[in-house]
Amino acid sequence: MRRLRIPWWSRPAAVVLFAGLAPATAGGQPSLVESVEVRCPSVLGIGVETDLVFCDVLAQQDPALGVIVVLPPRRGEATLSFNLHNRHTYSEDDVERSRAYARYLAEVAVASPAGDVIGRRYVLNEFRTADDLFDRVGGGAGPEGLKAVAPTGAERVFVTIPADLEQVVIVGQTLELTGIDGNLERIWSPGRPVAVISEVQLEYTAR
Repeated sequence: MRRLRIPWWSRPAAVVLFAGLAPATAGGQPSLVESVEVRCPSVLGIGVETDLVFCDVLAQQDPALGVIVVLPPRRGEATLSFNLHNRHTYSEDDVERSRAYARYLAEVAVASPAGDVIGRRYVLNEFRTADDLFDRVGGGAGPEGLKAVAPTGAERVFVTIPADLEQVVIVGQTLELTGIDGNLERIWSPGRPVAVISEVQLEYTAR
């Protein structure tokens, strides 16, 4: 497997979420689709419309510092899925002045605890108005107690997980941001938020 990589343009120095489960069928064998335990080092907050918990995915070289997903005992491979969002700082003033445009392309990696990359996934989104936000997040100092930072866009992504792993980690890799002036900024620095995830689930066959 490939290891977690550092983008060529950068040379950096060397909550637990639960939900229920539902029956499903995979390949003719009984299976479960379950919201699994997620250990999130940086919780963005809870959506005011969706009631989902949003977890920031930070750029990291060390997989131990990523978002840890704890996997239940199972037979064979499993399929991990989650919503992948871009992360936007909302400004009503910018929207009113038609200066709010932003184009985001974020990349995250799903890896083993040892840092072997299982899959890379992406979310591409353009923001222009509040309608482009996926949800707003409570607990902020803004109007109606909303945070300025909010998830925008949503890509449901799927990654096949090998049978021998008890945990996987999700870490930020790169973020490409194009603003209203058309300039492209490539962002990678340890601890910098790259994307947001929500509604993490696993489809698997129980032992």
